[in-house]
Amino acid sequence: MIRGTCATGCAGNLFDRTPFALDKAVEWSSREPEFEKRAAFALMASAAVHRKDLPDAAFASLLPVIRAQPIDERNYVKKAVSWAPRQIGKRSSGLNSRAVRTAEQIERIDSRAARWVARDALRELRSDAVQARLRKS
Repeated sequence: MIRGTCATGCAGNLFDRTPFALDKAVEWSSREPEFEKRAAFALMASAAVHRKDLPDAAFASLLPVIRAQPIDERNYVKKAVSWAPRQIGKRSSGLNSRAVRTAEQIERIDSRAARWVARDALRELRSDAVQARLRKS
C-alpha cells in the first residue's frame, strides 16, 4: 500500500478508474493504518465523481461501509470519511436522500468524530446549492 498523502492522490487520480476500485475501497476501509484507511474513503469519493459509468446502486452499497467507520478521531481519516458520503450524495437525488439518512444515523453514534463527520456531510448534502443542482439533473 502506498503511504502518506500520495495514497489519496493515487486513489483519486488512478485507482478510482480501475474495475476493482470499489472492492478495494471496501477492503481498505477496515484497515488500521491512517493513510490506508483514508485512501479507502478518498477512493469512494473520487469514484463517485469520476465513474459516471457505474450505477447508483454501486455507490449505495458503500453507505453501510461508511456508516460502520465514522469513529476514527484521526483528522485525515475523519475528513475522508466525511468526503465519501458528500460526493456519493451529489450524484443523484436518490443517493442524496440515502446519504442524508446515513449521515443522520452516524450523527446518533456516541462519538465526537462521528458527530463531526455527520454534521459536515449534512451541511453540504442539505445545502441549497447541492439541492438546486440535483433538481436540475
